[in-house]
Amino acid sequence: MKVTILYIGRDPEITVVMQRLLNTREEWTGLTVCTDAEAVAICEAQPLDLVLLGNGITEDEEHELRKALTNLRPGLKIIQHYGGGSGLLYGEIAGALQ
Repeated sequence: MKVTILYIGRDPEITVVMQRLLNTREEWTGLTVCTDAEAVAICEAQPLDLVLLGNGITEDEEHELRKALTNLRPGLKIIQHYGGGSGLLYGEIAGALQ
């Protein structure tokens, strides 16, 4: 069964890279967005296993995003990912999914 991961970031170029990285693994389906509205719409429309919060999200935005997403899906795992190599990304995801 595939794991669905949503990445939310403000930088469109990084978002494109994250889309590629998240979808290189056969066991993952990666979705990426740049706005909170898109993130909420995806969370309403389909099940998610993990949300990654990327760079450019302010502390206030993070608080509101966490609140909105967990109201829609209680227990949804949400972690921060602000860079590093793909190995770090994959390690963070593996740790969050355990």
